[in-house]
Amino acid sequence: MAFRRFLRGTVPWPTLEGAIREVMDRYDLETARVVFLDADNWLSTPCVVNDRLFVKVVTEQNSLVHALLTAGRNLGAFSSGTEGFFERFDAPIEMAEHELEANERMREIGVNAPEPKEAFEFDDVAVMVLEYLPDFRSLDELPPDEVRGHAVELFEALDRMHDNNLAHGDLQRENVLVSGGDLYFIDATKVRGDAIEDARAYDTACALGALEPLIGARDAVAAALEVHDPDALLEARDFLDFVNIRPEHDFDGAAVKGEIEKHAA
Repeated sequence: MAFRRFLRGTVPWPTLEGAIREVMDRYDLETARVVFLDADNWLSTPCVVNDRLFVKVVTEQNSLVHALLTAGRNLGAFSSGTEGFFERFDAPIEMAEHELEANERMREIGVNAPEPKEAFEFDDVAVMVLEYLPDFRSLDELPPDEVRGHAVELFEALDRMHDNNLAHGDLQRENVLVSGGDLYFIDATKVRGDAIEDARAYDTACALGALEPLIGARDAVAAALEVHDPDALLEARDFLDFVNIRPEHDFDGAAVKGEIEKHAA
């Protein structure tokens, strides 16, 4: 537990308070109601300001953890038979700016993402500001029938990203939100631009792994086949074991592989 706390790190309260006051000044807020999110987030300290702004404070410790996670992901990609395609950030501000840019690109191509506001440096941390989505639920908070209703939409959104040389890179249930009946994507990570084909297969494998515990392997694969041909799912199959060892995922990989192979036969 002590090692986990060390890796996650904390933001000194004077720095955190100063960052929030800077947000208040930038958005002309006379008062601020700040709610810190109780999330197992290793890469930032997230909070909501006045139910209007979603704010992340990113430290050097967070960027170090991201570098360690990136190295592990690249090793996992290598074990799946491909060169690692995840990229690290050299500073907290790079992490914040990338997430803003990823959200902007998704919105430009018609994929829902919270509206990016800005990223700035304050003392030794980076601060990222996004639109706060009201009344959202993450994918794993939905009943199975509602998840089934969004499953094809999930693969369609990923396909649109990939057709525009954009990959999510960290697709998991907590990073797919539903607000107002629409899917929104958050927390895209950085992948090499020349590795879009591998990233496409990896994203598809992550989507299958996210859906299987919620709706079962048969329905998850059936939804994917509405968008992809069986050969594309065979490419995704090669990443399933790697995806399944990540702590964010826990699914029946054998069942998913069996469904893919049944349709590919």
